[in-house]
Amino acid sequence: MGRVALVTGGSRGIGEAISKALKDAGYTVAATYAGNDEKAAAFTEATGIKTYKWDVGDYDACAAGIAKVEEDNGPVDVLVNNAGITRDAMFHRMTPQQWKEVIDTNLSGVFNMTHPIWPGMRDRKFGRVINISSINGQKGQAGQVNYSAAKAGDLGFTKALSQEGARAGITVNAICPGYIATEMVKAIDEKVLNEKIIPQIPVGRLGEPEEIARCVVFLASDDAGFITGSTITANGAQFFV
Repeated sequence: MGRVALVTGGSRGIGEAISKALKDAGYTVAATYAGNDEKAAAFTEATGIKTYKWDVGDYDACAAGIAKVEEDNGPVDVLVNNAGITRDAMFHRMTPQQWKEVIDTNLSGVFNMTHPIWPGMRDRKFGRVINISSINGQKGQAGQVNYSAAKAGDLGFTKALSQEGARAGITVNAICPGYIATEMVKAIDEKVLNEKIIPQIPVGRLGEPEEIARCVVFLASDDAGFITGSTITANGAQFFV
């Protein structure tokens, strides 16, 4: 296939599953990470996927990092904006720093990563931008005003940019995972998980990271060329008003 995919936050959790699935589908994959050098090194050793370290909240770092990825691998054809953090607090206790950190990573990070790559995609008349949002960007969540706002913003970003990319052969889509069996979710108190969260999921279980990864592989493919500006909701029928 010869196409290059770049996955932010691609060495852990959902991002790790996405990186592996894209590699298995024939892409040359590069994965970014922000802080865990040991985990990134272990991921590269296990998968052969190169990792690159930078903060997606820093535009200049993104531009420099992307330039290095393209120098090593060739132009980026598929961008998966997966990197995300949480700084949870009830709103009356939320600090400006907690707000800023989440917005910088989860929303501005999507701009910071997509903006430097966009001109090349336009020139080549092909591109796939896939933004990993969240069920909480659709329905909101107490204690996550910052996170919900950022993830909702990702959906607006997706819809607007898809209209700009359409005639250039670039698709822009979003995926909203529900509760997925990642380290972050598994760290939730078992009683809360079993009594409060899983009963809200009609399929009766957490999702698996690989199930989100398969959505990404489809949206990255030529078969998905007519799908743009869309949101795939992958939450086990956890519907909401």
